[in-house]
Amino acid sequence: MKISIDPGKLSFVLAAFYRAWVATLRFEPHGNLDEILKRGQDRRPLVLALWHGEIFPVTGFGHTISSDLVTFVSQSKDGEVIARVIERLGHVTVRGSSSRGGVKALLQAVRVMAGQNRMAVFTVDGPRGPRHKPKGGVIYLAQKAGAAIVPMRAYPKRAKIFKKSWDHFVLPMPFTRCPVYIGEPMEVTDEKLTEAVLVRELERLEQQMLALGAHELTTDR
Repeated sequence: MKISIDPGKLSFVLAAFYRAWVATLRFEPHGNLDEILKRGQDRRPLVLALWHGEIFPVTGFGHTISSDLVTFVSQSKDGEVIARVIERLGHVTVRGSSSRGGVKALLQAVRVMAGQNRMAVFTVDGPRGPRHKPKGGVIYLAQKAGAAIVPMRAYPKRAKIFKKSWDHFVLPMPFTRCPVYIGEPMEVTDEKLTEAVLVRELERLEQQMLALGAHELTTDR
């Protein structure tokens, strides 16, 4: 017998669980956080860029500093639950990914950023990898929204690393210290995004993200 689960009730439980877990983490921000928050107050659009594998700790930190975020969620069935959880946390979601509905989601995010003064959250190597290789969507979004890209990384001191997943998903253990590194805003080019220009911009972003807090890396990561 198939038992159906109400996405609304499930998302309520998951959101409460996520809030409780994140509340135990001891975030230690490094970088100019005040400048990032000031940009939001001044209505200068931002895109917060993170690796897919670090989505739990980075978005957890983001939740502690701002509720004015817009996040991309896939159009899959699992994405429906994830979207409801994110919305219960006070954020806005747009549905789409590089494999389905991506262009529509990007344009919707631009409208939300402008109309509601929200920062966008973008997993730049998602949803399927390759790991730590940014894709073009973040550059298109930043250029279309007139936004700067802010790289962000998290290095929880105690964490479970799921190495069998393509992204090496990082699950921080409760009550652990979690240094979070916030990079300098990267202004994207206003040139036409030809293949060569896009490759150049993605290489710039990749280098910044890989260097950000790299001294925190352990053999487990």
